[in-house]
Amino acid sequence: MYKNLIRPLLFLLEPENAHRFAARSIKVINCLPGFHWVAKKMFNTDTPNSGIEHCGLPFRNRVGLAAGFDKNADLYKDFALFGFSFIEIGTVTPLPQPGNPKPRLFRIKKDRAMVNRMGFNNGGVLEAAERLKGSHKVLIGGNIGKNKVTPNEEAESDYLYCLRELYPYVDYFVVNVSSPNTFGLRRLQSRQALTALLRHVEAERRSISISPDRKVPVLVKLSPDLTDQELDDALDAILSAGVEGVIATNTTIRRDSLKSPKASEDGGLSGAPLRTRSTQVVRKIYARTNGRLPIVGVGGVMNPAGAQEKLDAGAALVQLFSGLVYGGPGVVQKILKAL
Repeated sequence: MYKNLIRPLLFLLEPENAHRFAARSIKVINCLPGFHWVAKKMFNTDTPNSGIEHCGLPFRNRVGLAAGFDKNADLYKDFALFGFSFIEIGTVTPLPQPGNPKPRLFRIKKDRAMVNRMGFNNGGVLEAAERLKGSHKVLIGGNIGKNKVTPNEEAESDYLYCLRELYPYVDYFVVNVSSPNTFGLRRLQSRQALTALLRHVEAERRSISISPDRKVPVLVKLSPDLTDQELDDALDAILSAGVEGVIATNTTIRRDSLKSPKASEDGGLSGAPLRTRSTQVVRKIYARTNGRLPIVGVGGVMNPAGAQEKLDAGAALVQLFSGLVYGGPGVVQKILKAL
């Protein structure tokens, strides 16, 4: 029904408007009597814990929702109904910011892809923290970044502020240093800059830990556009800092073999064209770290084959973004049944 009816209707709207409309619709449907029972039957949301554990966390299954869908932590309860084991909110920044000028989100339908130059548009970390108070039926990741006006030399203060404010409410953190849509941000992936940033993050985490029994894991999200040497440098910084894992990968600025003229839009490309490159990065990280570093594979996971490819390359978990846009919520169960 999604591909034949719902998706064609959504695709009549501009992408950002479609996202807002879909989010409102899901919230309305979620309030209907009996819908939770229907969702459990349709999406198998009551699947018991499968014994999957990574970064000290118990995952019900291997499929999560990537950052970007729920920027302000106002949809995670609704998306949890689709069977995701973990949902990543954000990217959030210390201060609210509008992001880049519109239009800034584009469908590349011929290539089953998206291009975005959103620019960390969000309501600020305090708004997200308020919405995350209380218990969750799904693991929550907090994807954190810096405000556009904060120079890289002062970026650590933004990441540490977000870490402090979200620490009581999330199950893991993602240090986003790889979005192509905030000027200069990806320079923080250099060995020197990332080493310094992660040392501050680790020190702050130790100082604010609520109890000795609860150490919230930290992962780093890397770009698919790093050279082999740059990737090695980033991994050296990650391993030396002692953080728990890597998310591979963010969106790409490359435009290889795309069919649609809209692909020339500036911003980060996600979806099917990113699948091969993202998997290559997962495989390199796994080999470079001898499998010691848990990897979340994201990029071109559009179907069960894409998810299995990431897991075969060394990923422990996978995330969806464009796959949800093109495949609808049922794609989660299709992947889970095939794994």
